[in-house]
Amino acid sequence: MTDTAPIHDAAELTRHIEARYHQRHREQLPPLAEMAAKVEAVHLGDDDVPEGLSDILRRLIGEMEVHMKKEELILFPAIRRGGGPGIENPIAVMRADHDNHDREVAEIRRLTHDLTLPEGACRTWAALYEGLAEFIADLNEHIRLENEVLFPQFEPKDTAHV
Repeated sequence: MTDTAPIHDAAELTRHIEARYHQRHREQLPPLAEMAAKVEAVHLGDDDVPEGLSDILRRLIGEMEVHMKKEELILFPAIRRGGGPGIENPIAVMRADHDNHDREVAEIRRLTHDLTLPEGACRTWAALYEGLAEFIADLNEHIRLENEVLFPQFEPKDTAHV
């Protein structure tokens, strides 16, 4: 599958989001949470340690799994059937979830000093921040595709978000 999103075909875009982003987030988050826990334990007491990062990542694993399942089982099948009355309601829930994900990312950035490694950081710490940067970039694009490309196609024009 190409990494280029099929933005002119809503059904194909939902399939692309599932294959490219949902699958990838499921692969990314568990090892990141494990690395964060290791960094927090090994560097306990270090002023630069991102204390609480592993908790945020574990929480994100659960929150995102619920979010993605709602899309895969409810919203995306409805979109593939052409939408219909009431589809703006699950879309509003997804947008609210996206806002929550954005708040979690802001907290990750705060804890990690915007993913800035301290001097002499170990390989695990470096790999953690590299993985977080990739996850955040993927999540941002995932949310953008849904909020700016997919969802507006199925929202009443007077309530569509910009």
